[in-house]
Amino acid sequence: MSTTYTPRRSVLYMPSSNARALEKAKTLPVDALILDLEDAVGPDDKPAARAAACAAVASGEYGDRELTIRINGIGTQWHDEDLAAASQAGPAGIVVPKVNTPDEVRQLVAAMEAAGAPEHTKLWAMVETPEAIFNARELATASDRLAVFVMGTNDLVKELQADHVPGRAPLLTSLSWALLAARAAGIAILDGVYNNVKDADGFLAECEQGRDMGFDGKTLIHPGQVEVCNTTFAPSPEAVEEARGILESWEAGAGKGVVTHNGKMIENLHVDIARRVLSTHDAIRARA
Repeated sequence: MSTTYTPRRSVLYMPSSNARALEKAKTLPVDALILDLEDAVGPDDKPAARAAACAAVASGEYGDRELTIRINGIGTQWHDEDLAAASQAGPAGIVVPKVNTPDEVRQLVAAMEAAGAPEHTKLWAMVETPEAIFNARELATASDRLAVFVMGTNDLVKELQADHVPGRAPLLTSLSWALLAARAAGIAILDGVYNNVKDADGFLAECEQGRDMGFDGKTLIHPGQVEVCNTTFAPSPEAVEEARGILESWEAGAGKGVVTHNGKMIENLHVDIARRVLSTHDAIRARA
């Protein structure tokens, strides 16, 4: 599993059946795109959307944006053709909805390899059912090719027979459990979407909650959500300054036993956190 940090603060779903949307995506300051063949595409449009998504990946016109393709789920009539075409196109990731068991992970990876997916094309598994939550750790460790968990919070709310409420109390157990599994396995994990694109305050609050919990970023449904997401999931200037100060104090105090910074004791864990903050900051600056 790669330990190189890849910015995935903002990950925007784009319907691959919409040529204007695909063109607009080339100009958005988004870290990653999910070119969607599933929910955002009607049955009659799926073959054309598949071809358009694969063409977008091959075009080289999206700069440093990480491109992935969300295919239709296991057992649907489009799944096999989607998986084969996406594997041959070679995006950064193939996003699969409702991945519930470790066996499904292994089957998906085997099918990707049989279809000729290049080494850089990873599996992104959507976690959106109670079964997936209970299997989260086994899912996360089922294959080295699995690189990202994507939380499907809308489907989780439906499956739980819960409601969308401020603070997301009905989802916190599921979010935390999946996050624990991802961190134990060393893979990335993305928070789910926020549905009300006109509720800026609610969206910001949910971004801050996801960041504070430890998510790498958030999936989005509207271009207007990108900037807020990018800012929220990036280290603040104050955090960057603090991290630099911690490392300077640590290096200056090497071999002296107790090391302090701004009156606080510094241990190895604080140094590790500071290094992660700075590596995240540097990777985001490099992407910009």
